Amino acid sequence: MAELVPAVFFFRFTFPCRYRVLTAHSPTERLLDLPQQYALPHLAELNRQKTFADVRVAWSEEGLGIQVLVRGKERPPLGDAQRPRSSDGLHVWISTRGGRPIQRADRYCHYFYFLPTGGGEDRESPVAGQLSIPRAIENAPNCSPTDLALYVERYGNGYLLEGVVSAAALHGYDPENHPGLGFFYWIRDLELGDQTLTVGPDFPFWENPSLWCTLQLER
Repeated sequence: MAELVPAVFFFRFTFPCRYRVLTAHSPTERLLDLPQQYALPHLAELNRQKTFADVRVAWSEEGLGIQVLVRGKERPPLGDAQRPRSSDGLHVWISTRGGRPIQRADRYCHYFYFLPTGGGEDRESPVAGQLSIPRAIENAPNCSPTDLALYVERYGNGYLLEGVVSAAALHGYDPENHPGLGFFYWIRDLELGDQTLTVGPDFPFWENPSLWCTLQLER
């Protein structure tokens, strides 16, 4: 019999986010190359969820970086920039005022996506963007496309994706006075399924910041 409420629902998680100089050069250069100590823990055992991606995060005054390595695929990733929620890729929610038990997003809450494919005229190029959060009391300002950096390497059984959200794209980003960020990720894969930070799609993490975790920015 399936659990009505997953175990992770009963906890509020805070994860350390280590400092790293973030570089955003050309799309052919690595942006992060984060070592193991930047990895977020796998909570699949608590959530009875399949784990197929390694996720690592880092911060600096320039913004927040997320690195994802997906393994176990037999087919290339699929994407469509016009339908990011129905594409393979990384979806990230960030609040620059983390730790607040609010159930509706405000202007400090952001939603970004990073797709390994789906952009360009041939829909084969990596693409990143920002979307509004449903039921938000107030939406965060829209960022410029240049405020999001993306690097992708494809392998025979998966892909490496590195995304950097610049400080300019994060309304209210102030690491010195607000070192806790609300954070949630959803890795969508049409072949492998869904991997989330804690609760799965049975709970509305895409619109409810009280379901997000906290990244504690550390040097």
